[in-house]
Amino acid sequence: MRIAVFEHAPYEGPGAIATWAGERGHTVARIDATRGTFPTPEEYDAVVVMGGPMSANDDATCNWLVAEKRAVRAGIDAGKRVLGVCLGAQIVASVLGASVTRNPQPEIGWFPVTLSEAASASRVFGALPASFVAGHWHGDTFALPEGARAMASSDACTNQAFEYDDGRIVGLQFHLEWLPADVEALVETCAGDSAPGPYVEDVGAFVEGERSHGEACRALLYSLLDTFA
Repeated sequence: MRIAVFEHAPYEGPGAIATWAGERGHTVARIDATRGTFPTPEEYDAVVVMGGPMSANDDATCNWLVAEKRAVRAGIDAGKRVLGVCLGAQIVASVLGASVTRNPQPEIGWFPVTLSEAASASRVFGALPASFVAGHWHGDTFALPEGARAMASSDACTNQAFEYDDGRIVGLQFHLEWLPADVEALVETCAGDSAPGPYVEDVGAFVEGERSHGEACRALLYSLLDTFA
């Protein structure tokens, strides 16, 4: 399978998604979305839209976002598989007509995610446990697109995951893909985001959280990607 990965910041790469792809014999083309040039749907079988520090609503200040949303829309309309992670999930939700707004509280750290009742019958989410700890680093949230099904929530954020068109299109607000180097780069670049709050861990706890939960998260990622693909 040919996978196009749309990236928005050097420290928000595909992480273990690329590792999984290599182990499964898939190819990965990493696209710097901020350049505003995107492949056509004929050039890939699936597209993964990664995270970033900007908002999905920043079309005026990030004019490449307009082109990216057109590219995501083209992939959806062409019947391609589409996965969005964090900002990527918000972009996919926006393309599907949903709003993206500030979450009531920033969510930064390692916190439990609980699957919805609908997730147990999902082709993509059905193999995941009912609750698990995932990584989080976001201030915005997406509304559920019309026709999508809510798949997960957390105490801080009602919409943590959705699927659309029987799991062909998936959005994850949380992170399962982080590798140790990804966490270190995120802390080095974005530690200033980590202002005190009820769902904000300090930098030390965040780094330690990867050591405690990262391997389990990556195993869950592999289960999800195997069914998504």
